[in-house]
Amino acid sequence: MASERSSAESRSSHLSSDPSIIATDASANSMWEESFDTENHGVSTKRDYSPVSWSEYFEMMDDVVIGSGETKDVFRVYKSGQDGPLLVLLHGGGHSALSWAVFTAAMTSRVTCRVLAMDLRGHGATQVRHADDLSTQTMSRDVANVVRATYGEIPPPIILVGHNVGGAIAVHAAGGALLPSVLGLVAIDVVEGSAMEVLHSMQNFLKGRPKSFKSIDHAIEWSVKSGQIRNLESAKVSMVGQVRRCEVEEGDSAEPVSPVTESVAEGHEEFYDLNYVTDKAESIASAESCSVYSWRIDLSKAEKYWDGWFRGISNLFLSCNVPKLLLLAGIDRLDRDLTIGQMQGKFMMQVLPPCGHAVHEDIPDKVADALASFIIRHKFAEARSETKSSSYPFMR
Repeated sequence: MASERSSAESRSSHLSSDPSIIATDASANSMWEESFDTENHGVSTKRDYSPVSWSEYFEMMDDVVIGSGETKDVFRVYKSGQDGPLLVLLHGGGHSALSWAVFTAAMTSRVTCRVLAMDLRGHGATQVRHADDLSTQTMSRDVANVVRATYGEIPPPIILVGHNVGGAIAVHAAGGALLPSVLGLVAIDVVEGSAMEVLHSMQNFLKGRPKSFKSIDHAIEWSVKSGQIRNLESAKVSMVGQVRRCEVEEGDSAEPVSPVTESVAEGHEEFYDLNYVTDKAESIASAESCSVYSWRIDLSKAEKYWDGWFRGISNLFLSCNVPKLLLLAGIDRLDRDLTIGQMQGKFMMQVLPPCGHAVHEDIPDKVADALASFIIRHKFAEARSETKSSSYPFMR
């Protein structure tokens, strides 16, 4: 929590009490502050929580069709870049490819590369026949199928990059040799030990989130004030992929926003950092139908897959015979196997500045710096400018 509190102190219940979210730079601190109009004698003005289009960050959006007729599946993808290695970006549970938007703009400005960010099955705008099959085997095959459908049987050199569940899928795809040209693997804040520890209480956590929002702007505001996404710019583009419009029929009302107690939120950084407690329960009731927004995916229904996402992932990561990078939001996330592997030099690792679990959304520039350094060091691509490359943390 920021050390200096602004005029939003009266709404402090919207902010996390977890000291791990302390922001060390001015730009991060300002995220929690109300903006002031100096020309109007310091009167507080409402922040802009309106959504931003994907086209501000990606060059192209496409729907990739796998199969035909009754066996057809359609995966939504976003792309940028024309040359260099291909970064296949896999988002975390409940998120979408849009979570990589701000990071993609930062990444393509640093090194020559291509980017393919995809909505996993059951997520975002992807439409598949068995959307509830979220097993690692199925989702790993999805990744391979989408890459082949987009780039052919011999795709460009690939660097698999995944966050949380997406990191687990990236590891399984690399470990299963599902793609012929994988030359690098990057896992972001996904560790078997810490993930397994929180699974038993995930249902309570999910039940504590708001079930619906009265507008997309309200969803974006909640995501920032709750700490789920601590970067407003990222939230404005990525929350569009997490919620969808639904209709409330006459006489019905949206479920109220439920308070989330500290005991429920504590320890769930492996999914979200969430200590958001509403001032009061809100409901949307009207004599006529109105539009509200609800989550695109009900993660609680995927419980039977949770264990399979993470069990054994540390050893599988270590066994992948390609250069590997692990980016963490905190050193406490390391488990025994990864600690030993890191001491043996089996992979590169960087602990990033204070941020939430949505690492690549909270601090996209820092993550882009770390990944660019990894790419340049292994000669997968060249930096776009000498000035930027000289500041990358892994450069010798």
